[in-house]
Amino acid sequence: MKITVLTYLDDGENSKEYDPVVRQVARTLRRLGHRVSVLGVHGDVKRLVSGLSRRKPELVFNLMEMFGDNVFGDIPVAGLLNLLGLKYTGSGPGELYLSQDKGLTKKLLAFEDILYPRFAVFSRENAFETGGNLRMPLFVKPLRSDASLGIGGKSLVHDPVALMERVNAIAKELDDAALAEEYIEGREFYVGVLGNGPTAKALPPVEIDFTGFPEGVPKVMDSKAKWDERSKEYKGTRSVLATIPDELRARLQKVAVDAYRALRVRDYGRVDIRLTETGEIYVLEVNASCYLERTGEFAMAAAAAGLDYPRLIEQILNLALERYRRRR
Repeated sequence: MKITVLTYLDDGENSKEYDPVVRQVARTLRRLGHRVSVLGVHGDVKRLVSGLSRRKPELVFNLMEMFGDNVFGDIPVAGLLNLLGLKYTGSGPGELYLSQDKGLTKKLLAFEDILYPRFAVFSRENAFETGGNLRMPLFVKPLRSDASLGIGGKSLVHDPVALMERVNAIAKELDDAALAEEYIEGREFYVGVLGNGPTAKALPPVEIDFTGFPEGVPKVMDSKAKWDERSKEYKGTRSVLATIPDELRARLQKVAVDAYRALRVRDYGRVDIRLTETGEIYVLEVNASCYLERTGEFAMAAAAAGLDYPRLIEQILNLALERYRRRR
């Protein structure tokens, strides 16, 4: 099959630097016998359209996470792929929008009776929204930005003054509304899900081990813990396959699949969960088309389920193709 791996270029249209996952996916697809090209675009729509037109792929393996300076640019890119009549892996524009707007995510979870932290949305354009009476402390983060952008040491607030300072900082620095949600103390799990609709299945849960986290710092995967390799937060966390009773594993997986279906996620995704000491399971976020790097949490969970990296990539490919066959 003729496949184009589509990706974002951080440093402009002439950059040759790709995220490591791009080469990993392309190499894997070639080893599976496919004819593979890579199309990297920063923010030039004409380049994107002409590049796809020249390649004429039978399927696009979509790894585009943003476009230009727009961190939500993956949404219109998916819409453009639809307009061009191209088949592609992962979620479409609607599903991506639902999972990126954390306020909408919580409303959909509420409709499906899935537990989530109570919240409020602070927006400059729209009226104040609340999902229940809130109790301090609150965790304040951007409404839509992902990859832990805007999340750091000041995100946990204990009084109204600190809350509004954080809300204003998010508006100024990220041009985004702010989401304030009750801070859920407990263990954190990532549960990957593969499949579509009623056939979606959860992978083994991965737990975030905060054992080496600095004392007095909220145990959350903020921007330092995820990206700053020199920080104590980064060095103090690691992802491990969860060692938990079968009954708890089944509960976590059921909640993850329910949340995945509630947001209509396609092909693959990851659900971030907190488990309290009393056994309550809260969904924090649903990540459509999550990161596929071969040492990351999703690939780790897939390997634990018996899917090595080539089989995982092949499975995502087959899920997308089957989805388009059913549509016809």
